[in-house]
Amino acid sequence: MSSGKFGFLPTCLSVIALAAVFTTAWWLHPERAVAGFAVANSHALPLASKGPFYSTRFASSDLDEFVHASSVTSLPDGGLMAVWFAGSREGAADVQVRGARFDAIAAEWGEELVLATRESTQKATQKHIRKLGNPVIALAPDNRLWLFYVSVSIGGWAGSAINAMYSDDLGETWSTPRQLITTPFLNISTLVRNAPVFHQDGTIGLPVYHEFLGKFAEYLYISPNGEVTGKSRISKGNDSLQPTVVPMDEQHAVAMLRYAGASHHRVLASRTADAGRTWSKPYPIDPANPNSALAAVATPNHGLLVALNDLEDGRFRLRLMETDSSLDLWKPVIDLDESPDPEGNPFTPEVYREIIGDKFRLSSGPRRLSLVDEFLTNLDKRVCKTHGCDFEYEYPYFIRSADGLYHLVYSWNNTFIKHVSFNDAWLLEQL
Repeated sequence: MSSGKFGFLPTCLSVIALAAVFTTAWWLHPERAVAGFAVANSHALPLASKGPFYSTRFASSDLDEFVHASSVTSLPDGGLMAVWFAGSREGAADVQVRGARFDAIAAEWGEELVLATRESTQKATQKHIRKLGNPVIALAPDNRLWLFYVSVSIGGWAGSAINAMYSDDLGETWSTPRQLITTPFLNISTLVRNAPVFHQDGTIGLPVYHEFLGKFAEYLYISPNGEVTGKSRISKGNDSLQPTVVPMDEQHAVAMLRYAGASHHRVLASRTADAGRTWSKPYPIDPANPNSALAAVATPNHGLLVALNDLEDGRFRLRLMETDSSLDLWKPVIDLDESPDPEGNPFTPEVYREIIGDKFRLSSGPRRLSLVDEFLTNLDKRVCKTHGCDFEYEYPYFIRSADGLYHLVYSWNNTFIKHVSFNDAWLLEQL
């Protein structure tokens, strides 16, 4: 066969590959100024309460669904809004993005709201949507409420895209969702999990990660109207996911990452000194990490609070830890939730039902307490498998609200979204 007839093909492919390299290089390092982080003055925040305060509530209320990957934001009236995904199982076609509001006066979570479905996302994007995943909610400095969530059109999570919708009336109504253009080719394999960071010019800094041809983290720059204007690479390779980014001042921030490798099973850390434009090579730090999500927030003493599964295997304990800005000194604060078995071994349904019933009553808050009997009736099919019944506490999400309260939400045995709140006075007592 004559090579001349098809000789143009290798040349064409080479040109495309070269264009891809230059386009990606520009995309990762755009030649433009980057505004500093909009860092709140922690010492100027009002005291949330004069005395120590610690409280727990269930934000979700559905008794039949698998619930996971929650996030939360504070609202101007002192309330909160949380979101998560719920369905028959993770990755199922019936998964929805749901939410609820927390009334600060009543100190209770309201009824669940459906914010996005596979069908509504498909209609808005004009693309086939197989499933939905991780939602993240955040209130911007201009009081625009943003909701980012993952959708998949083909394949698994490696084929993900991020959708964005916003509300200018604090969640009463929402814009039509649209997909962010996060990569110059195909626009797949970008997922979101942890809290956005805001910059002084209103830019949204969104920590994201990829699972296609590697597992690595990036930092997106998104304009106040929702356009991706650039991004930077936090990590490379095949072993880091779900960065949580905490600004320490206008230029410096630390990123902590879920470790997805097979060697040291430790949390990874990276740093930026130019408002996220470049990041140091990630390195392992002290806490263990069993390939699970973590979340962090800054404290008034220039340290950090970190919620994580400080284990090499399993997610049967969720621990709150304090560390300094250098990430060298770590101190456990409290085990937020844990299995009674120190090794996380499963329990028989009979024993498990008694233990989790007590945990439910301690965690639920007054409004959800009436659900305990129905919850225990459906327990076997929700959390028990052939090997027994496991405790699992995972996927924390952390914020500090304008009134000085810390708010943490996480998956409670994949049956409820649990909300924990506390103040600095309580934290000081633990330390």
